[in-house]
Amino acid sequence: METAVSLSDAEFVRLKEFIYSGYGIKITDVKRTMLEVRLRKRLRALGFSTFAQYCDHLFSPTGISNEVTHMINQVTTNKTDFFRESSHFDYLTNRVLPEFACSRNAISIWSAGCSTGEEPYTLAMVMEEYRATHSGPDYMILATDISTDVLEKAKLAIYPEERITPIDPLLRKKYLLRGKRAKEGLYRITPGLRTHVRFRQLNFMDGDFGFREKIDIIFCRNVVIYFDKSTQERLLNHFCRYLHPDGYIFMGHSETILGMDVPLVGVAPTVYKMRRK
Repeated sequence: METAVSLSDAEFVRLKEFIYSGYGIKITDVKRTMLEVRLRKRLRALGFSTFAQYCDHLFSPTGISNEVTHMINQVTTNKTDFFRESSHFDYLTNRVLPEFACSRNAISIWSAGCSTGEEPYTLAMVMEEYRATHSGPDYMILATDISTDVLEKAKLAIYPEERITPIDPLLRKKYLLRGKRAKEGLYRITPGLRTHVRFRQLNFMDGDFGFREKIDIIFCRNVVIYFDKSTQERLLNHFCRYLHPDGYIFMGHSETILGMDVPLVGVAPTVYKMRRK
């Protein structure tokens, strides 16, 4: 069945306002084509021939219950790699973990916007390597994302060979299992490493993230760039309410807190610590 060539102006406005109000993601005019192309997949899946039909379905009670998650899965961008922005993991190993090792029996880490799992599993490798040589504290990693599609892939922890190339060969030998026969060319994170990572869906626009204890380290990298400045500031302040008073936030190389009223101070490039009162 043929789908509509393009979104009408009214449909585009309706969709982008819904996405912004419910999820904080700003769809600018330059991203209109991206939105249109990605949502065509949902039109085909549902058998609709026009975006008008799709919008009617999306905003119906049934659509709000069943389709919104699929729509957000299409809208969100999930680019990630193992050991991405490696200087952050060097700082974590050389500065943060020695500091925390003296004051904690366990370290809690939040990978916010974990995508298909490369970041939290990288963090787990870093923690294991540190503990092996320093008798460091135990740790728990919470990994969240708004997209259920990527979370399912992250839980499986299976990656093709080209995805694991950033991992040092020695670490691959320790923490990845090589697939055989029909699964040749695929690698899976070892069960021991996977036990340290918990995954769950989370919308940053939720008023309560459900955390009952303070987080020591937050990795939220290349995520807030998808929000406008006011939403970024509000979101970072929300993060800080869950961050331990001497905790750290790691952000992406293109992200900054410059000009924001947030209780953070820079300690290294795109690494921030709670400001002392």
